[in-house]
Amino acid sequence: MNFLRTRTTSALLTLGAGALIGALGALSGKSESPIPHVVNIVFSGGWSWACFAFLVGYTRKSKVESAWLASSALAVGVVVYYLLKWLSPAAPIGMTSDGTVGDGVSSGILFWGIAAFFFGAPMGLFGNLARIPGIGGLSFRLLVPLIVYVETSARLKVEAATAGRFVELTWSAIRVIAVLTALALVGHMAWAWVRSARGREGRA
Repeated sequence: MNFLRTRTTSALLTLGAGALIGALGALSGKSESPIPHVVNIVFSGGWSWACFAFLVGYTRKSKVESAWLASSALAVGVVVYYLLKWLSPAAPIGMTSDGTVGDGVSSGILFWGIAAFFFGAPMGLFGNLARIPGIGGLSFRLLVPLIVYVETSARLKVEAATAGRFVELTWSAIRVIAVLTALALVGHMAWAWVRSARGREGRA
């Protein structure tokens, strides 16, 4: 009974985290302050949502649970994101800025909700596989830094000229962090391998 309660509580907390991610993505765009602006830039990218699904899977021992919980939490985040966008105080509820009835919320939830559900599952599974120690799980652990690097590089190449200096600097900083994270992951695995090899030699 306690085990079931623990599993249920953990799942609900994960779904709540998905809702929080969606709320941060939607509400951070309402402020012009630097920190909320950076948060908005981060959550406007697909990599941050992919990272969330990956981390959900990484925290689960079961591959099946990693897949379905990551996809469900991601879908919840998308629903919350679009609902809060729809309830934006910048325009009356249910209306767009030009005064017409807005139907973007339903189409956005439908399209991106389905996409989040289906793409969240493999990301959750990859996160679970990243738990494999050593080189076996390294390729999965490097997946998120790779996604971050590819997406931010594409944005810098295509959108930097029109996005503004602040956005360009934020994307550049995120890309540097992705590279450093990848190097740290490779370095940590190499250090663990060397330490393990020395331990075997010592026992021999």
